[in-house]
Amino acid sequence: MSLHQRFGRMVDAFRPAEGPPPDRLLAFFGWCLSGAWRGLGVAAIASAMGGAADVASAVLLGMVVDAVAGGQPGSFWADNGLTVALFAGFFLILRPAIFGLSTASSNVIIAPNIMPLVLSRLHRWTMGHSVTFFDNDFAGRLAQKQMQTARAVTEVASEMVNVVAFALASVIGSAAFLLSVDGWGALALIVWLAAYFALIRFFLPRIRSKSGARASARAMVTGQVVDTITNIKTVKLFAHAEHEDRAALGAMAGFRERALDFGVVSTWFRMSLMIIAGVLPVILVGGSILLWRQGLASPGDIAAAGAIAMRLSQMTGWVSMALMGIWGSIGEVEDGMKTLTPPHALTDAPDATRLSRVEGRIEFDHVSFHYGREAGGIGDLSLRVAPGEKVGIVGASGAGKSTLVALLLRLYDVEEGAIRIDGKDLRQVTQESLRRQIAMVTQETAMFNRSARDNILYGRPGATQPEIEAAARAAEAHDFILGLQDHAGRKGYDAHLGERGVKLSGGQRQRIALARAFLKDAPILVLDEATSALDSEVEAQVQEALSRAMAGKTVLAIAHRLSTIAQLDRILVIDAGRIVEQGRHDQLLARGGLYARYWNRQSGGFLGTEEAAE
Repeated sequence: MSLHQRFGRMVDAFRPAEGPPPDRLLAFFGWCLSGAWRGLGVAAIASAMGGAADVASAVLLGMVVDAVAGGQPGSFWADNGLTVALFAGFFLILRPAIFGLSTASSNVIIAPNIMPLVLSRLHRWTMGHSVTFFDNDFAGRLAQKQMQTARAVTEVASEMVNVVAFALASVIGSAAFLLSVDGWGALALIVWLAAYFALIRFFLPRIRSKSGARASARAMVTGQVVDTITNIKTVKLFAHAEHEDRAALGAMAGFRERALDFGVVSTWFRMSLMIIAGVLPVILVGGSILLWRQGLASPGDIAAAGAIAMRLSQMTGWVSMALMGIWGSIGEVEDGMKTLTPPHALTDAPDATRLSRVEGRIEFDHVSFHYGREAGGIGDLSLRVAPGEKVGIVGASGAGKSTLVALLLRLYDVEEGAIRIDGKDLRQVTQESLRRQIAMVTQETAMFNRSARDNILYGRPGATQPEIEAAARAAEAHDFILGLQDHAGRKGYDAHLGERGVKLSGGQRQRIALARAFLKDAPILVLDEATSALDSEVEAQVQEALSRAMAGKTVLAIAHRLSTIAQLDRILVIDAGRIVEQGRHDQLLARGGLYARYWNRQSGGFLGTEEAAE
């Protein structure tokens, strides 16, 4: 294995973090970088060796100057051959090797590994949040915060290694050399450093604050723009391009103001640094000349002190800008922490068990859930569904139908009561294993901007192509998939569907969603207006496929088009979060209650808007 390969594997770029991310800065950095310290330590040592090599360069230059000043031309090589050889060997062999090692550690250990390490941890944590977390924020803003925070943590780690370690080694080496010449030079350097750090201490907290505000404003711009682009069809249909432009410009104006604030403080910081940087060469070179006049320093000492002074003076600007970048990145990290580190609102119990394949017995036991409010949702609802039973759910908009399904999937936790599957409380099993037992098709189907194959395969990763095609045929999707072609020329099952499946009609999206559910083959099937986007002919075909897919499964089917559920084993009528009627289709019609009113008032079996308005 080559040296670069060893360096590249020194950090596991996708190692999971232990525990949740802390909301304190240093602890958060520790969480982000845990497991990478060995690689960062090697990189820091290599960088420090580079800083020490800079001081050694000045010292060797001084030795050569002294050799020339005190030697005789005729015997120069005989008297000083070793010094010259040392000088040449250092600059031709040792110094390039040291800086090559430092560059390799930076470009091979840090650059390819730290960013993926931090981003993967932040992404995993963000995905673990409940749906409420995502409902309350912009998708674009959350993505921006992940990228911004991961990049900022990486930049802090990189600059601490490449700049701070290098600079510390240079300063310590310089002080040691000056002390070997005379204590006054070392003392002058220490006094100058004190003034330098006082300046940094004054400016960097202000830079940190301004940078955090700028990062927050930048993320808001991203969120606004992504929200507009995501809903671009709605923008065009309502002719609101100008309105969206004003909203985007408002966010951009806020970012511009925060960027100006950052620019002003950065400018003052840079000017102040240039002034203090100019003081150091004057002090060290002037002091060395005074010592030389007193016979306490050699010409080589003056040359070495001058070289060190010029290097430190130049490095002052470089280090200061790096520190400004570090503090700016820290401000961005703090801003990202506010968004990304809140604890998960919906978690698995510490002793949660994995739910194996179930029979499909569902029980709602006096369940209440109102989204933290006093009204809405469902209240004191009890329901028993036997394994294999097919249950239809109807009700006006806002009656609580979707809430009931969301609670079954444990997208929210019940506020009162309990929900059980096969007698197991949902709060005592892992969320992932629970949702593997339930296949769902919704009215607003979710598509990834991936191939048709990948979208169907999401139901059961690892399924074979024949199994994928069988599911597509069952959902009446196979034929239209074969005719697909995307902008890149990919065809059939390889064709990409566009963001959220925008390149498909509503009926096509729903049929792919049905194919995905068929492929999943879960023991519980939830249909939320699963055929609402289909025309009558295709719906009749899909209904036949659904009948086959429902065989042996427990089914909950929400529908406004009542004809789609009339043949189910039982129909529940929900009103104001409670079950007010239940029975077979003919029984409910004979009762002459709310279901009968729905049936009589709908057109073509569709629940009318007048009833929803009630």
